[in-house]
Amino acid sequence: MDAHEDFERTVQLLGALALYAHLLGADQEFVALMGPALAASLPCGIVPHGYDPANDPEYPGEDA
Repeated sequence: MDAHEDFERTVQLLGALALYAHLLGADQEFVALMGPALAASLPCGIVPHGYDPANDPEYPGEDA
């Protein structure tokens, strides 16, 4: 798998995790652990360093 395929797969996994997180009965501890782990594997600059989804705007780079 090349870097482009790896990036695409990671983004797909993050999307699937986001959908899963909204399902009734979803394991929120799993979501809380896997989300940052998957995001950390993205290349630098995709998600700003220090971005905290709990306290920052919903989308990095946009004001809420």
